[in-house]
Amino acid sequence: MKKFDLEDRFIDFALRISNVVEEIDNSKLGTHLAGQLIRSGSASALNYGEAQGAESRKDFVHKLKIILKELKESRICLKIIGRKPLIPDIKKLAPIMKETEELIAIIYKSIETAKLNMQKSES
Repeated sequence: MKKFDLEDRFIDFALRISNVVEEIDNSKLGTHLAGQLIRSGSASALNYGEAQGAESRKDFVHKLKIILKELKESRICLKIIGRKPLIPDIKKLAPIMKETEELIAIIYKSIETAKLNMQKSES
C-alpha cells in the first residue's frame, strides 16, 4: 500500500486540471479561464515544493497561504466552467471539485497547525 504523499496528490491535481483545460471550448471566456486555471492548478503543486524548502516557520506559513489562494482561484474557475458550461460533460467536474475542496481543507488545517506551532515555540 502506498504511503500518503501530499506532493504526489498536488502533482496529480495539476495533471487532472490540465485534462479539464484541454476540454474547455475556445470562446473568449473559455480561453481566458483555461489560462487562469492551468496557472492556478499547477501553481498549487509548484508552491508546495517551495513550502517544503521553506527557510522558517513563518516562510512555510506564507507559502501555504499562497497554495490556499491558488486552490481557491482554481475552485472558482471550475465553478464558472461548470455553470456556463464550457466543457461538453460538466459531470466530469465533480471529482476535481471534490479534490479541490479536500486540498483546501488540508492546507487550511496545515496553516492553522503551523501557526499554533509558531506560537508555542515563541512562548
